[in-house]
Amino acid sequence: MKVAIIGCGFIGKTIAEAIHDGTIDGELVIVFSLKKSSAEKVGAICDDVVIADSLRDVLDSNADLVVEAASIDALKNYAIDILSSKKNLMAMSVGAFADGGFLKRVEKAARENKVKVYLPSGAIGGLDALKSAQAAELREVSIVTTKPPKSLAGNQYLRDSGIDVFKIKEKTVLYEGNASGAIEKFPKNVNVATTVGLAGLGPEKTSVKIICDPKIDKNIHEIHARGDFGEFTFRTENLPSPQNPKTSYLAALSAISTLKKITSHIDIGT
Repeated sequence: MKVAIIGCGFIGKTIAEAIHDGTIDGELVIVFSLKKSSAEKVGAICDDVVIADSLRDVLDSNADLVVEAASIDALKNYAIDILSSKKNLMAMSVGAFADGGFLKRVEKAARENKVKVYLPSGAIGGLDALKSAQAAELREVSIVTTKPPKSLAGNQYLRDSGIDVFKIKEKTVLYEGNASGAIEKFPKNVNVATTVGLAGLGPEKTSVKIICDPKIDKNIHEIHARGDFGEFTFRTENLPSPQNPKTSYLAALSAISTLKKITSHIDIGT
């Protein structure tokens, strides 16, 4: 499998390293980032990687699959063109799909061009159980995300609300609503809320609570679901990426796992 990467931060770098060391059975052929120096660093991890000057270079490349690891805006701007070029797409900025209209356009483009869109589980677990539960009646799905101040720093919604996360002294609820509202206010922090929504009842019907806790150093996600199957609660405690505190290390590992699953001859799990 020939792979292209759009977005050359921590996740893009981790994927390139996994291809280089053989963890992923693939070949990195081209990388693209608006920050060219980042693209050059990631491209240098593997041999003979083209550094793209624009998306057009990626579209014209021989890549079989494009990994988007940039941002919600990048995914919304590039997804349809990528699929229309008959390339498969793995999207890390899953929060973009909280926009139902965008989701429908992507589904249509993938269907018409006979390609696939892969959405890794990101920084959470329990999605296999949630997708299985959806086969019967699913009545309630919620996710509570608790993060340390450094993982929420720089959020525009909090700045506009006059909230300085570094001045928070005790566990504080910053948002309570549905997944669509959560990703609108926290686009770089809670892609997992949209993932849970897509796997279950949909972003509009998925309850989300976002908490800042200055006494922790991990990103904690607790998913609860109830339906005809019974109920379950799944909790993950993730270490933030050393390069980007807004991203959990597990998110990058889930990207590697998804790529391995795509290339594997044995498929485990739902």
